[in-house]
Amino acid sequence: MSAKPVDTQPEAERLKKYLEPTVASHELYLEDVEVRIAGQHRTVHVIVDLLEGTGGVDLDRIAEVSRALSEALDQDPGDPGSPYDLEVSSPGVGRPLTEPRHWRRNVGRLVKVNLVQEDNITGRLTGVTEDGIVVVPDLPVKKGMKPKQGEPVEVGFDRIRRGSVEVEFSRPGEPEPEMLDIDDDEAEEA
Repeated sequence: MSAKPVDTQPEAERLKKYLEPTVASHELYLEDVEVRIAGQHRTVHVIVDLLEGTGGVDLDRIAEVSRALSEALDQDPGDPGSPYDLEVSSPGVGRPLTEPRHWRRNVGRLVKVNLVQEDNITGRLTGVTEDGIVVVPDLPVKKGMKPKQGEPVEVGFDRIRRGSVEVEFSRPGEPEPEMLDIDDDEAEEA
């Protein structure tokens, strides 16, 4: 006999409404609440984000809101009484860009924009307007060559099917790691 999966969606929605004021009191936005159940044990995963601005939520802020959320959950009148683990995090780099504030937070980063019935664009996000985004697309180049950038392209939010941040190991403007420059004479002495 197999175990039936538990539908945690109603519980997650209830907790999202219940915990939203606690998160907002720390000047953060409640992005999502996920509830996972294993037997009698629950894991409540709360994802918080900055209201506005760039960058991410720092660890001190995560710890602070985590304590407040734990206190709120301990006093939850709708709590079913089962033990829980609380996990609090900020959205990872893999989270889709679905709201204008997501795009604003990632200005300057390399993004992939999947468009409705058009070719996708990968390039540098340089701006966000009320109606959409501005991307400087990467143009195709031969392997091993530095990428070239095209002219800025304005894309309305209504044309975007999906957006995501592309992982970069070094960003433009950051210094490249220094290589040791050893003369042949120095190499022989070593």
